[in-house]
Amino acid sequence: MQKLLTDIASTMQQENERGKVADYIPQLAHVDPQRFGIAVALPDGQLFTAGDASEPFSIQSISKVFSLTLALGKRGDGLWSYVGREPSGDPFNSIVQLEHESGKPRNPFINAGAIAVVDAIMMRHEPKEVLAELLSFVRFVANDESICFDHEVAASELAHKHRNASLAHFMKAFGRLEHDVDKVLGTYFHQCALAMSCTQLAHAGLFLVSDGVNKATGTRVVSAQRARRINSLMMMCGHYDGSGEFAYRVGLPGKSGVGGGILAVAPGRASIAVWSPGLDGTGNSLLGTRALEMLAQETGWSVFGH
Repeated sequence: MQKLLTDIASTMQQENERGKVADYIPQLAHVDPQRFGIAVALPDGQLFTAGDASEPFSIQSISKVFSLTLALGKRGDGLWSYVGREPSGDPFNSIVQLEHESGKPRNPFINAGAIAVVDAIMMRHEPKEVLAELLSFVRFVANDESICFDHEVAASELAHKHRNASLAHFMKAFGRLEHDVDKVLGTYFHQCALAMSCTQLAHAGLFLVSDGVNKATGTRVVSAQRARRINSLMMMCGHYDGSGEFAYRVGLPGKSGVGGGILAVAPGRASIAVWSPGLDGTGNSLLGTRALEMLAQETGWSVFGH
């Protein structure tokens, strides 16, 4: 495994085509597109890494996996009255579908859906309290107390919030949000500004590898059924309108973020995190996807059989 990761990292370093960093969030525009990291965490606690695997980056939409897990814990299947479970086929910040579907977002991983999930977990609490709960949950699943929010990235997103604010106000107009729009958005931007390294992210995904249990720490995070359902949503919706392409090429549940990270789950086998800041046309890490494709081919890890 170590040799494989080292080979993947050196192959990725030689790539000339690296995608384009997310420049609509100014703090993300400064990230060096040459960076590449990969980490693979096994259920028994073994960890393999290559490249910039210990460098923290803005996980952005990967955080939606953790807020979804929290929301299901609080709301159970009641969550699905807030948000659907279907792939969108539209860009992650599209407003078109909301208009056709009475303000109910298609799934928890597009921006509108993630904003609805944040609203669902707030339950009359202030953003500070909600964020403290989210942070302690992420630290718990990653077994790492050092994980923090990047407040500069959050401020950068808040200053360029208009697209997401329009989604939130649109949902509010349909009576879909219970809380004050500005409070929901403030919570959402901070959630997306979680900073983690590939190593921390790979550890955080371990509960999705083993039916809801992090075997390395011996703790049950969610039920087996819930872990499977979260994985199924990651498979269908985790890469926005590139989800089908990712399933075709990699064959694993995954969730990407515009910071260039991807968390992928090989059920029963491993939790994998990659990071390369340059994005493809659908907002997914260009080299991160290639690296996962190489890994899946070499290991035979795919939910669609060997």
